Amino acid sequence: DNSILSIVLALAKEYPDTQVILVSKDINMRIKAAALEIKAEDYHSDQTLDDIDLLYSGSTALPEDFWETHGTKMESWIEDGHTYYKLEGPLVESWFPGQYLYIENGSDSDFEAIVRSIDNETATLELAKNYREGHHMTWGINAKNREQNFALNVLMDPEIDFVTLLGTAGTGKTLLALAAGLAQTMDDKTYKEIIMTRETVPVGEDIGFLPGTEEEKMTPWMGALIDNLELLGDQTENSDWEQNVTKTIVMNKIKIRSLNFMRGRTFLIRYLIIDEAQNLTPKQMKTLITRAGPGTKIVCIGNLSQINTPYLTATSSGLTYVVDKFKSGEHAAHITLKRGERSRLADHASEIL
Repeated sequence: DNSILSIVLALAKEYPDTQVILVSKDINMRIKAAALEIKAEDYHSDQTLDDIDLLYSGSTALPEDFWETHGTKMESWIEDGHTYYKLEGPLVESWFPGQYLYIENGSDSDFEAIVRSIDNETATLELAKNYREGHHMTWGINAKNREQNFALNVLMDPEIDFVTLLGTAGTGKTLLALAAGLAQTMDDKTYKEIIMTRETVPVGEDIGFLPGTEEEKMTPWMGALIDNLELLGDQTENSDWEQNVTKTIVMNKIKIRSLNFMRGRTFLIRYLIIDEAQNLTPKQMKTLITRAGPGTKIVCIGNLSQINTPYLTATSSGLTYVVDKFKSGEHAAHITLKRGERSRLADHASEIL
């Protein structure tokens, strides 16, 4: 660092009429430069957005006069038990395929729809299924809020190949992804198995090398998987013996894999969950997503406020990158979960800390 700073000072002295700027992703380097009155700035070319608040949320509230401005030439029909609307209006050009639209009238069960396709100024919407109701339970759980309901809609939709879920701690990202995966693997047989992976970036000091096979090495990093499986297994009213048998069968359908061995593979008819995706770079994201073969669904979940990878920020994270790049894809969907459902302590901690 000192050698680089010395060169910058020498250049500034040699070319007094030219502004010399130090560009570095190292925050410590930029602090040292500021102490020496050297102009320093971050590297911006790898940033997807200038401001993370501009990131696509996946949902939007419609105005109260929506039907007056967009319903004059509306067509509606029912096909295979699904309700569709075709309409046009000034708001259509601001929508994306896979976007979640709702009209808020003080209730979570108001009009909620998914944008299926957009053709110039005409959009086709599909009425969202209400997963808050008991008869639409997904592997023993129901959606507890509007965003969770939309998440289950796209997670359970075979036409959606790529789903990204963002949210703070306790919003239900892993639980929803796992419940939908089990329902489609164990019950519907849409997928052969669930594959779960994540970047092994420690929060504190590295614990060092771990013994065992690939799956055994990854198990300590998969605490969220184990915790959520216990919760999902306890949702049934079966006996303890039946619950234990179910958990054993479920674990045989879930494979834990390391990111280090993903390159070159092709996953066929699999449900792939990428946990802690905020710690991945855009290049790592591309490597993982391009592993998908026919019939495979990829679900990326993460919290942009919990990035542990050095030199990676919320605006340069691979998760931010794919959310922004896939927002116009017809077979992709994104939702930002806003309400914590883990516990009042977790919710309060997320707000104040």
